[in-house]
Amino acid sequence: MEEPGKVSEEPTSAPASDSMPPGAEPGKAKSAATSDKPKTGVDAIIDAAADLLQTVVDWLRQEAGALVREKVVLPIQRLGLTLSSALAAAMLLAVGLTFIAVAAFLVLADFVGYPGALAIIGGVYVLASLVFLVIKVRSIQK
Repeated sequence: MEEPGKVSEEPTSAPASDSMPPGAEPGKAKSAATSDKPKTGVDAIIDAAADLLQTVVDWLRQEAGALVREKVVLPIQRLGLTLSSALAAAMLLAVGLTFIAVAAFLVLADFVGYPGALAIIGGVYVLASLVFLVIKVRSIQK
Protein backbone atom coordinates (compact mmCIF):
# COMPACT_ATOMS: atom_id res chain seq x y z
CA MET A 1 0.00 0.00 0.00
CA GLU A 2 1.14 3.51 -0.75
CA GLU A 3 1.49 6.13 1.87
CA PRO A 4 -0.77 9.15 1.49
CA GLY A 5 1.95 11.74 0.82
CA LYS A 6 4.28 9.62 -1.29
CA VAL A 7 4.31 9.74 -5.09
CA SER A 8 4.51 6.50 -7.02
CA GLU A 9 7.91 5.78 -8.55
CA GLU A 10 6.51 3.86 -11.53
CA PRO A 11 7.01 5.67 -14.83
CA THR A 12 3.83 6.73 -16.50
CA SER A 13 3.42 6.57 -20.23
CA ALA A 14 1.36 9.01 -22.19
CA PRO A 15 -1.67 7.62 -24.00
CA ALA A 16 -1.08 6.66 -27.62
CA SER A 17 -3.34 9.43 -28.85
CA ASP A 18 -1.17 12.13 -27.23
CA SER A 19 2.05 11.01 -28.91
CA MET A 20 0.61 10.80 -32.43
CA PRO A 21 -0.28 13.63 -34.76
CA PRO A 22 -3.98 14.45 -35.08
CA GLY A 23 -5.82 12.26 -37.60
CA ALA A 24 -3.21 9.47 -37.51
CA GLU A 25 -4.20 5.93 -36.64
CA PRO A 26 -2.26 3.86 -34.09
CA GLY A 27 -1.36 1.08 -36.58
CA LYS A 28 -0.07 3.55 -39.16
CA ALA A 29 2.39 5.47 -37.02
CA LYS A 30 5.39 3.68 -38.53
CA SER A 31 4.30 4.16 -42.14
CA ALA A 32 3.75 7.87 -41.54
CA ALA A 33 7.32 8.17 -40.28
CA THR A 34 8.74 6.38 -43.32
CA SER A 35 6.69 8.46 -45.76
CA ASP A 36 8.42 11.63 -44.51
CA LYS A 37 11.60 10.56 -46.28
CA PRO A 38 11.85 11.75 -49.87
CA LYS A 39 11.45 8.99 -52.43
CA THR A 40 14.33 8.15 -54.67
CA GLY A 41 13.87 7.67 -58.40
CA VAL A 42 13.88 3.88 -58.09
CA ASP A 43 11.25 3.93 -55.33
CA ALA A 44 9.02 6.21 -57.39
CA ILE A 45 9.35 3.91 -60.42
CA ILE A 46 8.55 0.84 -58.29
CA ASP A 47 5.50 2.58 -56.79
CA ALA A 48 4.29 3.67 -60.23
CA ALA A 49 4.74 0.13 -61.59
CA ALA A 50 2.86 -1.30 -58.60
CA ASP A 51 0.03 1.19 -59.14
CA LEU A 52 -0.09 0.32 -62.83
CA LEU A 53 -0.18 -3.42 -62.08
CA GLN A 54 -2.95 -2.89 -59.53
CA THR A 55 -4.93 -0.90 -62.11
CA VAL A 56 -4.48 -3.71 -64.66
CA VAL A 57 -5.57 -6.32 -62.10
CA ASP A 58 -8.66 -4.30 -61.20
CA TRP A 59 -9.53 -3.83 -64.87
CA LEU A 60 -9.06 -7.55 -65.60
CA ARG A 61 -11.28 -8.49 -62.65
CA GLN A 62 -13.98 -6.12 -63.87
CA GLU A 63 -13.79 -7.42 -67.44
CA ALA A 64 -13.73 -11.06 -66.32
CA GLY A 65 -16.76 -10.45 -64.11
CA ALA A 66 -18.65 -8.82 -66.97
CA LEU A 67 -17.67 -11.62 -69.36
CA VAL A 68 -18.72 -14.36 -66.94
CA ARG A 69 -22.01 -12.59 -66.30
CA GLU A 70 -22.68 -12.14 -70.01
CA LYS A 71 -21.53 -15.55 -71.26
CA VAL A 72 -22.34 -17.84 -68.32
CA VAL A 73 -24.75 -16.41 -65.77
CA LEU A 74 -27.36 -14.91 -68.10
CA PRO A 75 -27.65 -18.00 -70.38
CA ILE A 76 -27.97 -20.25 -67.33
CA GLN A 77 -30.70 -17.98 -65.97
CA ARG A 78 -32.52 -18.10 -69.31
CA LEU A 79 -32.16 -21.89 -69.38
CA GLY A 80 -33.57 -22.14 -65.87
CA LEU A 81 -36.55 -19.98 -66.77
CA THR A 82 -37.14 -22.01 -69.93
CA LEU A 83 -36.97 -25.31 -68.06
CA SER A 84 -39.27 -24.13 -65.29
CA SER A 85 -41.79 -22.87 -67.86
CA ALA A 86 -41.63 -26.18 -69.73
CA LEU A 87 -42.09 -28.10 -66.48
CA ALA A 88 -45.11 -25.99 -65.56
CA ALA A 89 -46.61 -26.55 -69.01
CA ALA A 90 -46.00 -30.31 -68.78
CA MET A 91 -47.64 -30.46 -65.36
CA LEU A 92 -50.68 -28.55 -66.62
CA LEU A 93 -50.87 -30.90 -69.61
CA ALA A 94 -50.75 -33.94 -67.31
CA VAL A 95 -53.52 -32.57 -65.11
CA GLY A 96 -55.61 -31.72 -68.18
CA LEU A 97 -55.13 -35.19 -69.66
CA THR A 98 -56.12 -36.71 -66.34
CA PHE A 99 -59.39 -34.78 -66.30
CA ILE A 100 -60.08 -35.69 -69.93
CA ALA A 101 -59.33 -39.34 -69.17
CA VAL A 102 -61.72 -39.32 -66.20
CA ALA A 103 -64.44 -37.70 -68.31
CA ALA A 104 -63.87 -40.20 -71.14
CA PHE A 105 -63.92 -43.02 -68.60
CA LEU A 106 -67.29 -41.90 -67.25
CA VAL A 107 -68.75 -41.57 -70.76
CA LEU A 108 -67.36 -44.93 -71.92
CA ALA A 109 -68.49 -46.63 -68.72
CA ASP A 110 -72.09 -45.89 -69.69
CA PHE A 111 -71.64 -47.63 -73.07
CA VAL A 112 -69.18 -50.52 -72.51
CA GLY A 113 -69.00 -50.84 -68.71
CA TYR A 114 -66.18 -49.98 -66.37
CA PRO A 115 -63.69 -52.72 -67.37
CA GLY A 116 -64.10 -51.89 -71.07
CA ALA A 117 -63.66 -48.16 -70.41
CA LEU A 118 -60.46 -48.78 -68.45
CA ALA A 119 -59.11 -50.98 -71.24
CA ILE A 120 -59.90 -48.41 -73.95
CA ILE A 121 -58.37 -45.46 -72.06
CA GLY A 122 -55.29 -47.52 -71.11
CA GLY A 123 -54.86 -48.55 -74.74
CA VAL A 124 -55.08 -44.94 -75.92
CA TYR A 125 -52.37 -43.94 -73.43
CA VAL A 126 -50.12 -46.82 -74.51
CA LEU A 127 -50.55 -45.88 -78.20
CA ALA A 128 -49.80 -42.21 -77.41
CA SER A 129 -46.62 -43.17 -75.54
CA LEU A 130 -45.52 -45.40 -78.46
CA VAL A 131 -46.03 -42.56 -80.94
CA PHE A 132 -44.02 -40.23 -78.73
CA LEU A 133 -41.26 -42.83 -78.34
CA VAL A 134 -40.99 -43.43 -82.10
CA ILE A 135 -40.80 -39.70 -82.83
CA LYS A 136 -38.13 -39.24 -80.15
CA VAL A 137 -36.00 -42.17 -81.39
CA ARG A 138 -36.11 -40.87 -84.97
CA SER A 139 -35.08 -37.38 -83.88
CA ILE A 140 -32.16 -38.81 -81.88
CA GLN A 141 -30.97 -40.95 -84.80
CA LYS A 142 -30.77 -37.92 -87.12
